[in-house]
This record gives sequence, C-alpha cells and structure tokens, in this order.
Amino acid sequence: MVRSYPFFMFPIHYQFSIIHYPLKKEMKLNLKNPIVFFDLETTGTNINTDRIVEICYLKVYPNGNEEAKTLRINPEMHIPESSSAIHGIYDKDVADCPVFKQIAKDLAKTFEGCDIAGFNSNRFDVPLLVEEFLRAGIDIDLRKRKFVDVQNIYHKLERRTLSAAYKFYCGKDLENAHSALADTRATYEVLMAQLDHYPDDLQNDIQFLADYSRMTDNVDFAGRMIYNEKNEIVFNFGKYKGQKVADVLRNDPGYYGWMIQGDFARNTKQILTQIRLESVGK
Repeated sequence: MVRSYPFFMFPIHYQFSIIHYPLKKEMKLNLKNPIVFFDLETTGTNINTDRIVEICYLKVYPNGNEEAKTLRINPEMHIPESSSAIHGIYDKDVADCPVFKQIAKDLAKTFEGCDIAGFNSNRFDVPLLVEEFLRAGIDIDLRKRKFVDVQNIYHKLERRTLSAAYKFYCGKDLENAHSALADTRATYEVLMAQLDHYPDDLQNDIQFLADYSRMTDNVDFAGRMIYNEKNEIVFNFGKYKGQKVADVLRNDPGYYGWMIQGDFARNTKQILTQIRLESVGK
C-alpha cells in the first residue's frame, strides 16, 4: 500500500534492536465468521480520488482453511511515478487488466458475511475500497462487520511499521514489501503472533480485536462523522466539529449542499444523506 512513515517517529532502540517472537505453530484464530485480510496498492493516498491497481486478499475460514487471490486492476488513470516507485506497478502492467467495475460483483461476494482485517485498513484500505464499490454501483453493506486493524494494535503496543512488526513478532524479513500479496500474508502472521505475544492484553476473539484496534468510533469510513460519548453522531472536522450532525443539518441546511458538492468520500455523502432524511422525518 502507498504510505510512508518517517524514520524519526520510532524510538532509537526500536530502530536498531530487534527482538524475535516466533509464532507458535498451533496458534489459530478463534473465528465465528470468515475473516478477510486484504491489502491494496493504489495510485496514491487520497481515498476520494485515487484508485486501486492491485488487491490481494487472504480469506480465513473458521475451520482454518485459507483462500488467497491477487488481482491487478486497471485504474483508468495514470499511475504517478512516485507511487510506482513504491509498489512497482506501472501503467503498462495494468493496461490489459480489468477495471474495478468488471470485478466488483465477484469481489463483493468474497467479502460478504466476512469480518475484515488489514494493516492501516481502517484509515485507508477499507474507505478506499468502499469508494471503489460505490463508484462501480455496488452498495456493499459493511455496517455489521467487525474491522481488525493490525497496525492499530501494533501502535498501541509497540509503535512500528509493517516490515518492523513482521521482524519483531515473526522473526522474518518482509520480502517484496509493498506488494499486496506479501503485505497481506504478513499482516495475518503478525496478528497471530500478537495474540501469542500479548496473552494478558489481547483475546483471541474478533469482536475484542475489532474494538481494541479501533482508534475512533467512526460513523463513515473516512471518519468525518463519529459517535460521541453519548452515542450521538457528531461531526469530526471543521467549524461544526463536536456538534450533532442532525442539529447542524436542521440549523444550517446549506452545509449539507456544501458537503454533497465538495470533495468528500461517496460513503460520507451517502451516510450524511441518510441522516438528513431521518432527521426530516422526525
């Protein structure tokens, strides 16, 4: 996935000293539903305008069976050289690949009824994937799904990157970092090792892991609206930050139009419209 972390963000002893915590072979995720680990390679980091060029998923079933697949996608736009330099995918590599709309229905079926996991997935991969589905006319409903962000668990307990997490927990070097396949498999192995390494802090339960790895209680995937401590939906940005969305839409009707016409995620606009319609009916 296209993202970078400044070297100075991490403590010096973490940068030079690595402790190995090999994964116990008998470790198995305690699953009630299938869970899909996935990673995206994209044209950039803007969830509203950038597109997917590669997606890899690893679907793990409650019985331990695994299903993995990697798909190259034509983003229907130029891949900036700065992004290609990270993931190694250039325009010529995806020129003959299907566009997202051509694979959207089958991909939605893969995710149907599954919980979802990734590395920085709550902030980036999930919102961008939902945008692609909406752009393709697929209204995928993920509201009842649990989201496990392995990076958030890692940052709460150790604060590192995926490559460092893989080395730290699994005792391995992450080869082909920033390829979707390598990142997806590494994320799955890191989560398993985290469960093994922190038995007093973590529970082998997807609901617990989803709650633990959540940084904010988002209403929309982009986090423009969140639940406050009273479980009320409030804005999480701008001049109305902290104010109830329904109240703002009633008191300042033009704010809805500004957001609908603005550079906000389709998912954000969709949920904003739902709240507006519900508030009008009250």
